[in-house]
Order: sequence, then C-alpha cells, then structure tokens
Amino acid sequence: MAGHHGLVGSAIWNNLLQRGYTNLVGRSHRELDLLDAVAVRQFFDTEQPEAVVLAAAHVGGIMANLQYRADFIYQNLQIQQNVIGESFRHGVQKLLFLGSTCIYPREAPQPMKEDSLLTSPLEYTNEPYAIAKIAGLKMCESFNLQYGTNYIAVMPTNLYGPNDNFHLENSHVLPAMIRKIHLAKCLNEGDWEAVRKDLDLRPVEGVTGNNTQQEILEKLAKFGITPEAVTLWGTGTPLREFLWSEEMADASVHILLNVDFKDTYAPGSREIRNCHINVGTGKELSIREVAEKIMREIGFKGELCWDASKPDGTLRKLTDVSKLHALGWHHKIEIDEGIHRLYEWYLRGICINHQTE
Repeated sequence: MAGHHGLVGSAIWNNLLQRGYTNLVGRSHRELDLLDAVAVRQFFDTEQPEAVVLAAAHVGGIMANLQYRADFIYQNLQIQQNVIGESFRHGVQKLLFLGSTCIYPREAPQPMKEDSLLTSPLEYTNEPYAIAKIAGLKMCESFNLQYGTNYIAVMPTNLYGPNDNFHLENSHVLPAMIRKIHLAKCLNEGDWEAVRKDLDLRPVEGVTGNNTQQEILEKLAKFGITPEAVTLWGTGTPLREFLWSEEMADASVHILLNVDFKDTYAPGSREIRNCHINVGTGKELSIREVAEKIMREIGFKGELCWDASKPDGTLRKLTDVSKLHALGWHHKIEIDEGIHRLYEWYLRGICINHQTE
C-alpha cells in the first residue's frame, strides 16, 4: 500500500483490515521515498507483494497547483514510474492506481464519461498534475494490453474525510473552508483558547498559539479569516461533486477484489481505451452552497465573502458513474452528513492533541 497514511490510503488500509485482510505492508515517506527508484526496487525485492494499491501522490489545491507546476508533474510521474514499473518486474497480480477527475478536459460534456478523456484541452490551473495522472492510467492500460497484467485505474471525484489536510494554503476546498470558518467563529466569539489550540496543532506560516493576538489576527487575515467575515477564493459559482473518503476506500476495495481489466471495456472493442473507472456520487452543488452548509454546521454568524480576483478553476466536473454502478458499487453518505462527520473529526483531533500535551 503506497500512501497508507494519506486521506484515501489510510481509509483503504482500514477497509481492508475490517474485511479481514491483515497481511498489509506500508511504509511512511520517511521510511520509503517513492521518488527513489533504487529504494522502491529494494522494497519490492524484500516484500514481494501480490497486490499493490498506489494511493500515494503529490497533491494540493489551486494555489499549490499554480505555484509548483514542475513539482506536480515531476513527482507524480516519478512515483508512478517507480511503483508501476517495479510491480511489473516483480509479477504483481493486481494493481489499483488512484488518479483524479481533473484528467478530464475543462469543457468536457457533463456529466463526464470515461470516454471524455483527451478530447479537448485541460484546465490550466492543474494541467501538470492531470497530465501525470493521465500518464499513470495509460501506463496501467498499456501494460495490460501488452503484457496481460491486471492493473485497474480509478478516478475519484473531490474527496474529503478523516485524515484530511487542513493546511490553509495547500489543502483542497472543503477542508480549507471548514478550518477557515471554524477559526472565524472562534475569533468572532472571542474564544482565543480554541484559536491557540488550532494553531498549535497546525501552525500557519510559522504562527502558533504562542504568538500574540495581533500576530495571529494579521496572519489569519492574510487567508481571509477575520472575526467579522470569511473570504473565500473565486466567485463560489463552480459546481463540485464530493465523495466521503471512506466510501472511496470501499469502492476501491470492491474494485480491487471483484473487478478485472476485462470488465472495464466493452467485449469485442476494436480499440481498447479509457478503461479507467470514475468513482463519485453523480451529484453536484456549488462551492457557495457547500460554504453555506459549513457555516450552518459550525454556527458562524459572520459574513461569507468571495474574492473574484482569484481563480475559480473548472466550472463543472461532475462524473458519470454509470460504469461504477454497473460494476456493483453505489455511494451512501450525502454531503450534509459528510460535513458533520468531518467537522466532528476535526474538533476531536484538536482536543486529543491538547490533552496529550
């Protein structure tokens, strides 16, 4: 399991354990750098895995994708090259590769079918990351076609859930909004103890709970967080689909155990392509609607503002999940329940961290 400490990887790991699979092997980034080809080969030589889940990736939100374009394409290509290549060399029986729905064109017809891949230009903001993920799924497809391997690629929609990243600059949209609105509520209510606990757990550009109130206020204001209002990027109009990470894990394990490469394309196809599988809910709502739901869940009484000078990203990216449904999996957790669960998890993490200090 590559990436077993991450948002999806940890959920897949736990899902497998709950199903009775205990012969799992994972390494932290400190223990195994997936960018190091020699280290990855040595790992495969030692462990000889029968199956591989490639959930490790270099990921981030719009700002990170814009600023660190070289990192996103280079690191993801390197990780995929090393893990998929060694899987082939070591005769791995089954491989599950996790991509992203950002592989689809910016103007793809909605909802996006798997066959929309490579039909028109990509969204500019995350083009390097998308190209890396397209390369990964095509590697899986190509090894299957040439060598008869059984590598499956799944493309999850926007994910959120336990072990999410709440970094104010590099996280994805939903956890970032939860943290911003939580901090704004604490400021609004003058709950400085809660603000300091939060910053002790997740410092913001070096600012922790030990800084002065003025320093904290100035740093949070940089990210649009004030006692009176929260300012979010863009216009709030883009539509997004969100899937609870533990459900992504359940779908992934279902596919790992029950789906083979031959099940991912129509029998008798003259050209076998786009064999990847979309994983999502098939439902969408606007970023503004999500922010308003989070405001209600957290109970922030201030104002919600939008900075239209910042990019919106792709306007719509709804997945067509008919292939997934045909393969026997449907989601169960809707967005309101998911937001409630994630905020509860976030608060629990702050309390646990504070109690252990």
